[in-house]
Amino acid sequence: MATPTVSAPYPGKQANAAAENPDGYNFLPPPSDDALAQDTTKLVYRQTSAALMAHFLAMVVCIGVYWQYAPRLVLWGWTAAFATVWTIRFAGLLSYDRAVLQGRADSDQWLRRWNVSMFAGVLLWSVASMLFYDYGGPLERTALLLIIYSLALGAVPNMACQPRLFLLCMGVYFIPVIVRTALRDAPGEIQIAGILCLVCLCALALGRSFRNVFGEMVSLRVHTQELAQRLKGEMAIAEAAQREAELANRAKTQFFAAASHDLRQPLHAMGLFAEALRQRSKDTEVAHLVNSINNSVDALEGLFSELLDITKIDTGGVDNQPEHFSMGELFNRVRLTFEPNAFEKGLMLSFRGEQLHAYADPLIVERILRNLVSNAIRYTEDGGVLVTCRKRGDQLCLQIWDTGIGITEKEQGRIFEEFYQTQSSRPLEPHHRKGLGLGLAIVKRLADLMGAPLSLRSRVGHGTVFTLMLPMGRASRLQAGGAPAKQSLGVTLDRRHIVVVEDEQAVMEGLEVLLKGWGASVSAFDTVEAVQQWAAQTDARPDLLIVDYRLPEQKTGLDAIKVLRGRFGDDLPAIMVTGSTMTGHEEEARQYNFHLLIKPVVPTKLRAMIAFKLSLR
Repeated sequence: MATPTVSAPYPGKQANAAAENPDGYNFLPPPSDDALAQDTTKLVYRQTSAALMAHFLAMVVCIGVYWQYAPRLVLWGWTAAFATVWTIRFAGLLSYDRAVLQGRADSDQWLRRWNVSMFAGVLLWSVASMLFYDYGGPLERTALLLIIYSLALGAVPNMACQPRLFLLCMGVYFIPVIVRTALRDAPGEIQIAGILCLVCLCALALGRSFRNVFGEMVSLRVHTQELAQRLKGEMAIAEAAQREAELANRAKTQFFAAASHDLRQPLHAMGLFAEALRQRSKDTEVAHLVNSINNSVDALEGLFSELLDITKIDTGGVDNQPEHFSMGELFNRVRLTFEPNAFEKGLMLSFRGEQLHAYADPLIVERILRNLVSNAIRYTEDGGVLVTCRKRGDQLCLQIWDTGIGITEKEQGRIFEEFYQTQSSRPLEPHHRKGLGLGLAIVKRLADLMGAPLSLRSRVGHGTVFTLMLPMGRASRLQAGGAPAKQSLGVTLDRRHIVVVEDEQAVMEGLEVLLKGWGASVSAFDTVEAVQQWAAQTDARPDLLIVDYRLPEQKTGLDAIKVLRGRFGDDLPAIMVTGSTMTGHEEEARQYNFHLLIKPVVPTKLRAMIAFKLSLR
């Protein structure tokens, strides 16, 4: 007996359907032989348990029907053969399940075993139709035909995916019984043979339909796996590209931080020398030039700050820490900064709604407000700037109004983009062209970071209003009636001893000249070791420390502060000056009790900070 083999489920015409497609349908390519064998093996063994149960019940019914009619020797002989084949098939099913669990199930080998055992079972039923057909009456013959018909139709899902095996088994099921019926000389047998021929044709048609559906399912599975593999590869490529982009972004941030630190050093020294020059010269023209230098240094510092701010926001270096705060305190800080600028231009800077409280990050809100007020003053030549805060439902509506040049409707959609500046119909003044166009981009990103809606309305020639919506806050129970007034530094720093630790020679010399010009005595050092040696040899307690963060030999200003405080006490006030804004010194400032200044430091800011620190003592 020849072993049935596996064949592809697609006829030649259907395999070429993708090439000849007059109806416009999108056919999947036929599956490979390996994929077909794997899926066919899984299918037949998955349905074997149900098929074995059906064959066992059919055997019981057949034995019961022919128990009184068929000879016992014939009946028991066929039953023994059936039991042998059934047991072999059941053992094969158990062996296949164990092989699958152990990962050593060869599809072709196990499929051949199943085909042989299945064909043996079909052959036994064909033999039963030849042995038992003449025994009994019409009822018994009808029962036998129904059993064979039911088993044949039940075998369609198992065998239809293998055309040769399917045709062979259908022939073994039906041809012997059709011939046996047609040759029997009895009324109605020819009609029964004809009906069996029609049933056989129906089974063949059903098998063809199932074979096509199964082939499409296999093709779809294979196609899905290919897509999944392709998607996995594309995801790996995308992840690699994302990692490269993150590395590039991190490198950009580090570059900006390093460039900022290196560029701020000479700017810081320039500002210190310029202020020292202004103090030593009584010439008004020299004083005017020094003021111009300080303004230029301040403008450069603003550009660096904008570049670093946008970088810190993009890299997640800005944390949103909401808290309840007073709008009045925020307005007072902004007023102190911008009121002189507004007065110089003849503008009125007004604030309304100081009594309200908001729940947001006060530092982020202040940065947004400073950017918007600065822009409003810069682009307003006549009238004024009004900052208002009022309740709108359960939120606060913070608005900045100006009577400036306004923004055209076309530009309002791009005003928050990086490096974009408004294009006015008339030439802009030099101070209007100041900046890189990053201020509003920073404002937008900070607002998005807080989840606070930001919008604008503007009319060219009439002015602009920016609106920021903030959650409503409440007054803190710790707020007192007013902050205690700080003592003024006065004109000089007579009898004040200040220790300076700075490794940049130009900055150190500038600080020495400036501080001595204010009347202080200065001890300047460029390394932590020099500070340590000096502290061990002197008993003169300094009044204040001014230290740079980055020092030689992998040391920092924290090391210098620890050395001096270890010698003169933990209450020794300190100011940390750094050119880097990317390392999060704020947490260190809280932990080690020092105040932070970012280079370049405008001399007036340095005087104010010194006054603040000395007044604490």
